This record gives sequence, structure tokens and C-alpha cells, in this order.
Amino acid sequence: MKFTTRIAAVALIASAAFGVATSANAQAFALKDGDHVVTYGDSITAQCLYSNFAEAFVLTRFPKLKIDWTTAGWGGDRVGGGGGGNIDLRLQRDVLAYNPTMVTVMLGMNDGGYKAFDQPTFDTYTKGYQHIIDVVKKASPATNFTIIQPSAYDDVTQVPKFPGGYNATLIKYSDAVKDLAQKNNFLVADLNSTLVDTLTKANAVEPDNAKKIVPDRVHPSAAGHLTMAQALVKAWNFPATVTAVSIDGAAGKVVKSDNTTVSKIVATPTLKWDQLDNALPLPINFNDPLTKLVVKVSDVVTAIDQEPLTVTNLTAAKYNLNIDGKLVGTFTKEDLAAGVNLATLPTPMYDQAMKVQALTNSHVGIHFNKFHNFQAPFGNDSSPGMKDAVAQLVKDFDTVDQLVVTQQRAAAQPVVHHFELVAAP
Repeated sequence: MKFTTRIAAVALIASAAFGVATSANAQAFALKDGDHVVTYGDSITAQCLYSNFAEAFVLTRFPKLKIDWTTAGWGGDRVGGGGGGNIDLRLQRDVLAYNPTMVTVMLGMNDGGYKAFDQPTFDTYTKGYQHIIDVVKKASPATNFTIIQPSAYDDVTQVPKFPGGYNATLIKYSDAVKDLAQKNNFLVADLNSTLVDTLTKANAVEPDNAKKIVPDRVHPSAAGHLTMAQALVKAWNFPATVTAVSIDGAAGKVVKSDNTTVSKIVATPTLKWDQLDNALPLPINFNDPLTKLVVKVSDVVTAIDQEPLTVTNLTAAKYNLNIDGKLVGTFTKEDLAAGVNLATLPTPMYDQAMKVQALTNSHVGIHFNKFHNFQAPFGNDSSPGMKDAVAQLVKDFDTVDQLVVTQQRAAAQPVVHHFELVAAP
């Protein structure tokens, strides 16, 4: 499997969708303040998308947590390593060097050989996977693992190349990974069945676009990675709620405020209030056809992107909702009484989340460029002056990266927003 994704494309396609999370549920969440997450894998990980989305999900849902992230994917990798070096080099240079507290591993697409299942190939995979765990746990016993069941080969929207199809092989590898996680008491994330389910449902309603979710049958588009990222963070017990607010419009009283602070509420002549949220909605590009399709057929919004605003006892037929002076939408009083999910609307909170996403893209891109173009190919080059020059370059990359991360975290911090419901003409 060749890695063809260019880092210049990462920021572009990553803007198709992204994510968030809530500090009210921080105690139940698998990650904690001070963690360093390393996502390890082959070219699907090296696309820097599901890991990129997961980072943004966590930062925007838990903006007070300081968690570092490193993506360590390499095209063509198997459990024994690949183009980036053998497995022991890869683990030392690309995982252990970062002192991770959480390592995610997704391998299998290349290990299965793109053929029907056979026992010797499978045995190599399971033994190699166990070696990865043993090496990391020996060097860093406190490191936690999230084992990822390998993403799907698309035998749904396209005809399988042989009876049963290659994803049937990957499912056996996926089952082995799940067993390995259970035996070691690791977290496990099922990206295979999640993606297959998305492909199946999308193929039933928009077959032409469904084929584009995993265009080469191996590497998912950004829309495909969105649903994969959802599966990963759900394995970490990611909360569904961004915020939840309920207001009695006639009385001007707050009935419920979850993961937010509502203040300065007045009922006349228009209903107004201030709101300081502890989280941001997922900045999903609902205008992107593939992302729109994935959102339609999956539970991304219902499972991890709920920001309901409920206003009862209103008298006018329709209302304009303005946030910070910006018209967000027009709703009937029945809509508002039932609850409107602000996460699906173009709010100022969404705009803020998009800024976090853009900075996350930059952060991921800096590391990708450093890692793939300089550190890995030239880090041990013995040419006169080369090793020292590359070391200095890596140091400079890290300095810039840390500055971007500082901006990224600052962009995710809560700000006060001004809400107003005005009777529509």
C-alpha cells in the first residue's frame, strides 16, 4: 500500500469535518490532563485525519485539559515495520521518544496481504502485534493502549476481488485485535464495522457518493475518517453533550443549564441572555457532499454533537435566534419547545471551533513535515554536518509546533456569547 497523501492536502480535506467535547464529564473520560497520545499505524494513520479529528474533538470538548498529540503513521507499515524503518526503530524513535501515556495502534490493512485469509500470515500478524505491546510495556509500564480494529477495505460499494472479499480477512484480524485487547485489559475501538456500516447505509441512498467515501477501497476520505474518529473517541467514553440549555420564555427563568453558565436573562421586550459554554460544537462542513452523506447515515451528531437549546411558553408563531448579533436561524415556537440542536447551525461557537480545527491542522502538518521529510530519512545520515543540521531543524520544527499548540489551546477557551430571541415578522 503506497502512501500518496500530501501534507498540503491534509489541511484542505481535514476542513471537511471536525470535532469537540465536555468538561462536565471529564472524570469519566479515558484521557486526563498531562497525557500524551501517540497514534501509531500505517498510511491510513499517516493521512493525519482520524487522529487529527480526535485531537480536535478532545480539545474542544475539554479545553482545560492539556493533552499532547503525536501522529506516527507510515505508508505500507506492517507489524514488523516498513518504509519508516523496522518495528523496533519505529517504536523507539516514533513512539517511546515522546514518553506517551496513551498509544493507539491500527495495523492490519497491509498485514493481511490483500488476499484471502491464511493461517501463516495471520500468525505473523498476531505475534508481531504482541511484540509491539511487549516492547512498549517493557520500556514504559504505565503506558496505556487503545487497540484499534483495522479500518475497512471497501467490499461494499465495489465488487469484491475474490470470493468473500478482502474485508472478510480484515474482520478475522479485527477479531484477533479485540481478543488481544481484552486479554491485556486495553481499550479497543472498532473502526472496521463502523466504516462498513457507514458504507452500507450510504450505498443504499447515494451509491455514487458512497464509492467516494473510500475512493481507492483502502484510504478513507475525510468524511470516512470522521466516522472512524467518532468510533475512537467513543472508546474513550466521549460525552454526547456539548451544552444543554432549557429556558422558560414567559418567566425568563433558566430551567436547565448543562456544561454552561447562563446569566443576565431578561424576558421583555425580547428574550435575552448571556451564555459561557465549557465546550464547542463539532465544526462539521454540512455543505460538503460526502460529509453531509456520512452525517446523514451515521450517528455522529446524535452520539457526540448534541447542543440542545429548548425554550418553552413562547407566544409568537416564529422567532429569529441571534447570537452575538448574528442571525443563526428562524424557528417556530414548536421547534424551540421541542429543542433545537445548535451544533448543526452556523453559530459563533461553530466559528470558534473552526479556528481550533485550522490550528490543529497546522500543528499536525508541522509534525508530519518534520517526521516524514527530515527526521526519518536524514536523522541518522552520516554525511559531514548532516546529522547535526537535521537535529537543529527538528528542534526548530518543535519550537514552531509548540507555538502553534499554544495558539490552538487558547483558541479553544470559553468566551461569553449574547443570545436573543426576537419574534419574526
